[in-house]
Amino acid sequence: MIEVTCAVIEKILNETSCFLVCQRSENMRLPLKWEFPGGKLEPGETKEDCLTREINEELGIKIEVNDPLTPVTHQYNFGKITLFPFLCTIKSGQIKLTEHINYVWQPISLLTELDFAPADLPIVQELKNR
Repeated sequence: MIEVTCAVIEKILNETSCFLVCQRSENMRLPLKWEFPGGKLEPGETKEDCLTREINEELGIKIEVNDPLTPVTHQYNFGKITLFPFLCTIKSGQIKLTEHINYVWQPISLLTELDFAPADLPIVQELKNR
């Protein structure tokens, strides 16, 4: 079982709730799929510390980790993962992609238009249902 965290970073743009989603590169597993950014938990690391570290490494920003959302377990061909999503906000910095090839601030009403990684789909649904 691979434990992974992801940041569901929300921002209000023109009075609309938008979420930061990133597109995986061609060289990553699940190439070109969209996802909420994050990464694997390291031994002895809390989920919040993992998420803070991963977002700083992948996007060059500092975040505030807020409320947890419902964890998702998904079986991929490379292994089973449990994804721990957290609502987050940006504290500082400008987004600089180091692993992904693209990012967008997607309005909640348009989240389902993106081709998400399968483990991220239940998170999209939870956001639409809140």
